This record gives sequence, C-alpha cells and structure tokens, in this order.
Amino acid sequence: MNALPLHRQEKDFDTYGIVLPKQNLANWMIKSANDWLLPIYQKVKEALLQETVIHCDETVVQVLREPNRKAESNSYMWLYRSCEASVPKVIFEYQETRSSSHPKRFFDGYQGYIHCDGYSGYHNLPGEITIVGCLAHARRKYDECIKSLSKEEQKTTKAWEALQFCRILFDIEERLKDRTPEERYEQRLELSQPILEAFLVWLEKTSPYVAPKSALGKAIYYTLAQWKYLKNYLLDGRLVLSNNLAERSIRPFVQGRKNWMFCNTPKGAATSAIIYSIILTAQENGLVARHYLTYLFEQLPNLSFKEDPQLLADYLPWSDKLPEWCKKETK
Repeated sequence: MNALPLHRQEKDFDTYGIVLPKQNLANWMIKSANDWLLPIYQKVKEALLQETVIHCDETVVQVLREPNRKAESNSYMWLYRSCEASVPKVIFEYQETRSSSHPKRFFDGYQGYIHCDGYSGYHNLPGEITIVGCLAHARRKYDECIKSLSKEEQKTTKAWEALQFCRILFDIEERLKDRTPEERYEQRLELSQPILEAFLVWLEKTSPYVAPKSALGKAIYYTLAQWKYLKNYLLDGRLVLSNNLAERSIRPFVQGRKNWMFCNTPKGAATSAIIYSIILTAQENGLVARHYLTYLFEQLPNLSFKEDPQLLADYLPWSDKLPEWCKKETK
C-alpha cells in the first residue's frame, strides 16, 4: 500500500533494534497471501466474473528469476475490475507474457462488455463479448500532435479539429454522469451519436490528405481502426467513453514499481497480485485496508472455510457483516 521495498523495511526495523531480514518478510507475505488472502481473492474474482461490464488493463513488471527467461525480460501484471455502476471489485493477475491467451483464459465462458484500450489481445475473445474502446487513448494521440505548438498555432491544425469532437463527447458525458443508466442511454443516442457520426465523416474525409506516417496520420489511422469499438459505449448506459477507471486502478501498482522496481521470483509476483487485489478492493469499498487485513488475519485462521467456502461471504470487502472499525481510521 505504501510501496516501501522490503530491504528498506528491513533497515527501518533495524534502527529500532529489531532484526527482520527481508527474506523473512518476503516469506511472511507469500505465506499469509496464499494461506489466508488467496481464498478471499478467489471469491472476489468469482464475483467479478458475474458482472456484465468489466474494465481491463495491463502493465509491465520485471521478475528476476523466471525459469528459462532473462532477468531483464518484461513480464506483465494484468488488471480486471468492475464498472463504476457496480460494487467495486479489483483483480490483479501476474503472467509471464502479454499473450492474448491470458485474457482468453480469464474470460472463458464470460458474457458481457469489456472496456479496454487498443491492444488487439482483447479483440478476439471467444463467446458473447462486446469490446468497448477508449476514446481517451485516441484523444492523447491528437494531443501529441500539437503539444509543442503555441495556443494560437494549435487552433489552426487538423489535430485541433479532432480534439474538438473529443471535447464535445466528453462534455456530454460530464453532463450525464448523474443520470440513471437508462437516461444516459437515451440521451447519448440524442446528443452523442450525431457527434460521433460527424467525427467519422471528418476522419474519412481528412485521412487521404494526411501523410500516413505523420503523427496526425497515425492518430487518424488509430481512431479509424478502433472505431467499431469506440462507438460501442452507445449500447448500454452503464458503459463509458474511456477506460480511465482501469488506468486509475492500476496506477498504485505502477507508482509502487518505481520504488521496489522488480519482483525476485514468480511466486513473489503472484503474491503481489493477490495483495494488491485485496487492498484496492477494500479501499474502493470504503475500508481502511490495514484494519481489514488485521480482521482477516485474526478471523480466518479460526474459520472452517476450506470445508465450507460459503463462510467467506461475510468477510468479503463489500460485506455488511464487517465490523465498523474496519471502515474507520484511528488516530
């Protein structure tokens, strides 16, 4: 939660005369995660896959001791989470690669909507899945085209014209954020669909006159290639125009990675995925993660959940059976 590497924690304890080698700390994390947090993690994952709208993202992580791989190889931490209209559920999953086989396995048997960026690994998932693209990713490419120009110069560019379509669409979403999904669906058909249609006409008319390898050419190509996914947010009022929710959820991991930099072993990376999942799900459900973890470590060892997994229902981060002190910070 605080992104403090174990070797720094070891030194911190040492200043108080407490000898706790980082290997001990790592072993405690692995054992506590796999003995007590993993069953909660699995229940959160099961509940997430019952949702009909899921956001996805992934980011690199370096794992030093992966079998048959160089230490500098990129591994990946995948993120899957529920939408804003649902009870928060956040799942991290460590994998060695960015292969599309990982989301295919994760979403095996799933039916519903998947929010994601332009990565093609999400686009050929089997089953009744509808991919919803992210206009924020497309918008950034037009921003890149003009960021070095003055304000006045920006307004004379084609990239600026594209950004105005994006701005109008996001402004509409801001106005509709407090509406019900049903109202949002109706209003989007009335307000957003004509803007999308006009944007598509602009893209198709502008594309032939722009050098394909220029920054603007690449931005237009990306937008057109993603168009069939970008417009899908019109299908359901629970869907959104961008995948920023997933990006916000994966940010704590990305920021933490700047401190601890790598995982030593695959087991450590998988442990990190479990712990990040529990902490972020707890925080998004209004819990103080430290208190919630304390409660789990006090209660679960005395619970026969291996014989009856349903007993875990009262210990999930959104359960109304959790004690009030899990929700309050103490001074």
